[in-house]
Amino acid sequence: MLDSANYTPRLKADYQDRIRGLLKEKFGYKNDMQIPRLEKIVLNMGVGEAVSDTKKVRNAQAELTRIAGQKAVVTRAKKSIAGFRVREDMPLGTKVTLRGARMYEFLDRLITIALPRVRDFRGVKGDAFDGRGNYAMGLKEHIVFPEIDYDKVDDIRGMDIIMVTTAETDAEAKELLRAFNMPFAGETGGEN
Repeated sequence: MLDSANYTPRLKADYQDRIRGLLKEKFGYKNDMQIPRLEKIVLNMGVGEAVSDTKKVRNAQAELTRIAGQKAVVTRAKKSIAGFRVREDMPLGTKVTLRGARMYEFLDRLITIALPRVRDFRGVKGDAFDGRGNYAMGLKEHIVFPEIDYDKVDDIRGMDIIMVTTAETDAEAKELLRAFNMPFAGETGGEN
């Protein structure tokens, strides 16, 4: 078992040692508190098939828990929609919010292991920012994570990954993610 008191994730140490200085120099921040940082990562998995089989939500919850290393919660419908055969309070998906060490560990696994395993991967979109420094991306297959045993998966599901930063602008957030070696499409890696 890891000694959490003395353990610092690789990307967190990299942020403290290298990335903070790089961002401070590039954007000319006067105060260290202005330097953008990663606040949280939210993982979301919608399970549309849950309308006919609620067991699929439990399977998705177990798989997302395995990927995140933290228990995922079931998301429920807020209101009934007859056209989709959805009733109020029906389980429709699962999500988990990562902060601190687990967040940095997940980001490390995403960038170094999962994204390179995506079929025909040419980089993530560089324009998927929301205008406030947050980045959203989607994966078509959750099986790219090494925690998922392909033989035990009932369905291949997509998932959304939202990275929330303290950056004021999209340019600052993109530079922060680029410093973490996020492989943006059309850019060559390894500049750090």
